[in-house]
Amino acid sequence: MKDLRARPRTTVAAAAAGLSLLAVACGSSAAASASTAAPGAPRDARPASALAASSLAAPGSTEAGSTALAGTSPITRGASASETSGASSAPEDLTIWTAFSGTLGATFDHLVTAFNSSQHAYHVVAVYKGSYSQVLADTIAAFRAHAAPNIAQIFDAGTATIMDAKGTYVPVHELMARYHLPFSTADFIGGAASYYETAADQLDSLPFNSSTPVLYYNKAELAHAGIMAAPHTWTELAADAATLAAHGQRCSLTSSGAYVMWTDLEQYAVWNGYHYATEDNGYGGIKGVKLQIDSPPFISHLALLGNLARKGGYIWNGVATSTVPLFTKGTCAMYEQSSADLTTIEAAAKFPLGVAELPVVAGDKAAPQNTVVGGASLWTLAGAAPASYKGDALFLHYLMSPPAQAYWASHTGYVPVTNAAAALLNSEHFYKTHPSDLVAVEELTNKPPLPYTRGIRLGYLPEVREDEASAIAEVLSGKETAAHALAVAQAQGDTILRQFAAQYGG
Repeated sequence: MKDLRARPRTTVAAAAAGLSLLAVACGSSAAASASTAAPGAPRDARPASALAASSLAAPGSTEAGSTALAGTSPITRGASASETSGASSAPEDLTIWTAFSGTLGATFDHLVTAFNSSQHAYHVVAVYKGSYSQVLADTIAAFRAHAAPNIAQIFDAGTATIMDAKGTYVPVHELMARYHLPFSTADFIGGAASYYETAADQLDSLPFNSSTPVLYYNKAELAHAGIMAAPHTWTELAADAATLAAHGQRCSLTSSGAYVMWTDLEQYAVWNGYHYATEDNGYGGIKGVKLQIDSPPFISHLALLGNLARKGGYIWNGVATSTVPLFTKGTCAMYEQSSADLTTIEAAAKFPLGVAELPVVAGDKAAPQNTVVGGASLWTLAGAAPASYKGDALFLHYLMSPPAQAYWASHTGYVPVTNAAAALLNSEHFYKTHPSDLVAVEELTNKPPLPYTRGIRLGYLPEVREDEASAIAEVLSGKETAAHALAVAQAQGDTILRQFAAQYGG
């Protein structure tokens, strides 16, 4: 395998370094991918009463009080007259940058329109910026140029990069407190809260479009081979692969194209209760963090995928190639993929579709533990006019309201991120009519997260994933053993983590 340790970091990492320097220059206390897939058609038979457009009015707000936020967040500088009185001849424009396109973008635009129609003090404009990585890079560049949006959608892998750039954002828990809007980490489902919370159990960003990987399967192909249920363990999946091959179904499994590292290293770790990196996957600190993927559980799993690939039973064609058609067109019988693609897969599959929990490692007493969210959260950026922050708070509070979250979840494959929204969907019998949507929720809430299953909080994680993807490709092509490939990927990843610690570790 080519040793990439000497290569320069990508644009995102380089821009992040600039973000850190700008944060210091602005007086802060310390320094800070693939495109989102557009889902298929909106879900049918959704509960009408709770999810009607008329129920999507923004929640009422309490007028801003005099209590300033703690710390050095820019909205502590004192509210303007327009902020405290709410008097303005025209709405205050607020901009949010997202990676939402297609039907997903239209669904988000519906929520934005509902918020704008519910009040007249603020007008939110959603701007599509491209892929998740592009949104992160553009946000960093815009912040450096003092032209950042009010709110930016930052994907899961960019969390640590932004979170550790203190002074570049306004923590959402502080924002809500400033305007006396009800808000607590406990409002959110376990998997969403744990991924984005701080060591003090506070949320710096608002969990929003949250998903987790599930196992999709072609019921007809499995039944044709005499297999009546999805495999519960990886051992069972390997046996099913042999059975499927004997009945003419050569490819038994494929995984997320752009994020096989997410499904088969990160989520594999937390779902089975393994350590992905030291310091509780980075939650315990920045300095000295090292990967732990060069270990028997990960070697065994990657070797299993390599063995399947050599027999034609597993197909993955790199991060730049979508694997959705491999499943929806019947080439592969099973598919590890994000729950966010549920609507896309439902619309494209011409066969009876099954959705099951991810397989676990046979004999592992800790499994299943919990999965964690992918997707993104919403960050309020520093440097805006003080008058805008109340609008940011109201809009974000609206997005976490039960009707808005229920509408979002029922029209996409994402999970409702709040307990109240999940309860609303349940009361409307949504999960009875759409049981496939419940699988992701059950994975995320299967058990309370352990300190090392809360998520992956590593700086420059997109770059770490690049090296992991190279390792996986080497094994699947038969060029390297799983042990050697993961050893190289871990060494490369540790170098990246040291670079991040040098930049942000204080």
